Amino acid sequence: MAGKVEAICISEKKGTEKKPIQETKIIEDFGLEHDAHAGKWHRQVSLLPYEEREDFKKRGGDVEDGAFGENLLISGIDFNELVVGSHVHIGEVDLEITQRGKSCHAHCRIYHQVGECIMPRLGIFARVIHGGVIHCDDEVTYTPPTDSRIRVAVLTLSDKGSQGQREDESGPYIKKYMEERGYHVTSLDILPDNQKMIEQALINLSDRCENDLILTTGGTGLSLRDVTPEATLKVATRLVPGISEAIRYESMKYTNRAMLSRGASVIRNNTLIINLPGSVKAVKESLDIIIDPLHHGLEILKGDAHDCARSDD
Repeated sequence: MAGKVEAICISEKKGTEKKPIQETKIIEDFGLEHDAHAGKWHRQVSLLPYEEREDFKKRGGDVEDGAFGENLLISGIDFNELVVGSHVHIGEVDLEITQRGKSCHAHCRIYHQVGECIMPRLGIFARVIHGGVIHCDDEVTYTPPTDSRIRVAVLTLSDKGSQGQREDESGPYIKKYMEERGYHVTSLDILPDNQKMIEQALINLSDRCENDLILTTGGTGLSLRDVTPEATLKVATRLVPGISEAIRYESMKYTNRAMLSRGASVIRNNTLIINLPGSVKAVKESLDIIIDPLHHGLEILKGDAHDCARSDD
């Protein structure tokens, strides 16, 4: 089934409503040219179903193209079929769906006027795999996911790192380490040591981005700003203490300061979340400790393996 681009919208400054334009250049691994929300992250392009926007207007919502912060209004496509990992094609442009829905941190003007905003519930976000120029009325098609690799999100927690005062070395190291072992790293993000922000990021990366594994780095020590374990435990549905216990036990062979790490390991619904230390050296040691049994544990979580029993033959 083919759809159509009904509107293309951008905002050159964050915090302002997007305005419609007739055509634009979509840049690989970045987003729409001149759009303030484009960048090196997993939500480079936002899409909204045109039919749902029109239904919202019929129910009294006074909205124009771009009012919900959407980049593309698309008609003729069943957005329920655009699962994470699907690809949307507009001419030569290839968009990979990375997230369904979003959290509403501060209610927008539309919500305050009408009591509802459809973007958090119906919006879909994508990364640009291949760029090109698109126009209003262009045809839109989609294909189902083809990548069956285990999906991994990497999240660095650091006040200084998030402010650009310190280079994040641990996050990129984790990304490279996991990719070399055949994992699909879907995102590499950095946040300050803010518990609410971390909780929301973990919820998005698990529930809406459908990652199988989230690896955090930083924020596991004794400082008052080290709140990664608290945020992780807050969003947990089940605990997996053995992973963090093994990291601390084996890390004691390198330094007795390993006992000071408060990192946690949990499951949130279908996603395993593991807190790693902040330094590259400690991250490498920790990953080397858990990497062999980790794959089997993720297969069990995904339902691809069932037997954890040890054979003594």
